[in-house]
Amino acid sequence: MTEVDIWKLYRMMLRSRLFENAITDLWEQGKISGEMHLGTGEEAIIAGVISQLEEGDAIAVDHRGTPPLIMRGIDPILLLLEFLGHSQGLCSGQGGHMHLFSKEDLIASSGIVGSSGPAATGFALALKYQKKKNIAVAFFGEGAINQGMMLESMNLASAWNLPVLFICKDNDWAISTITNNTTGGNLIQRAKGFGIEGYEVDGTDVEAVWNVVSEVIPKMREDGGPQFIQARCVHLEGHMLGDLLVRTYRNPTMLAEVSESLQKYSENIDEILLILRNIGGQFKKRMDPIVVIKKKLKIDADRLKEIEKEVTKEIEQIIKNALEIYEGGIKNG
Repeated sequence: MTEVDIWKLYRMMLRSRLFENAITDLWEQGKISGEMHLGTGEEAIIAGVISQLEEGDAIAVDHRGTPPLIMRGIDPILLLLEFLGHSQGLCSGQGGHMHLFSKEDLIASSGIVGSSGPAATGFALALKYQKKKNIAVAFFGEGAINQGMMLESMNLASAWNLPVLFICKDNDWAISTITNNTTGGNLIQRAKGFGIEGYEVDGTDVEAVWNVVSEVIPKMREDGGPQFIQARCVHLEGHMLGDLLVRTYRNPTMLAEVSESLQKYSENIDEILLILRNIGGQFKKRMDPIVVIKKKLKIDADRLKEIEKEVTKEIEQIIKNALEIYEGGIKNG
């Protein structure tokens, strides 16, 4: 079995994080319009899976498609132009950040909750007909596990012995709803009810994710059939950018403090926004997969700094190149 290359995983994760940080800046500047759902906090899960995929493997993604597409090797300039609504974007500026597709890379995303289930199952059915040893992966949040199409997909994948790796990114919240209030039973046991073997893993630890996936994927390639992984994680930006109340509705013990602060600064919106941004920051830092992996790599501080320098420079150049195309189109238009 191949050994984990934690430095490679760190580079993948950092590249995705810095790209999404740049997207955040552009969104806040008003250059990217509409909703923006980031995958910050999910990088360890995505990297632990995608780093072990081969050419010909297919991926179905939910509305947080940026990290999977970046780590799969999709041109980030095409992605950014797509988010900006430019005609030279990955999907001609028509898909935005949620509805992305690359036929050559066998990867597709959708904003429809639970749709990665049937998409991945369809990919896997095609692979089986073609008698290939490839697999399909479905990424989704635990809120999607109650969607009928997801359950139907798991059932068919099991009944037809299709090689689908169902990856549940579980952050305990379905937007502003506590998952335990709406989801009954144990998700691993639910998967087993379909005859699918299930595993639970710390989704903030990329090495832990990689180890589980390294056991699961070879088995799927050889024997076919689906597998299920429940990976615990945290969304560092809430449901979407601008979701400032995430600091309150996801931590009831802070409601009194926030209420008092809002009354005190009720006439100063800037103070209110600052309060909401800061609340809960320390908790999320402890759960940040980038922080978790850096602790493992701190024995070589110089190498860490070099990777950060290289990736930062790369992302800055990507943003610059994409904006030149975008702004040139505006001037010419």
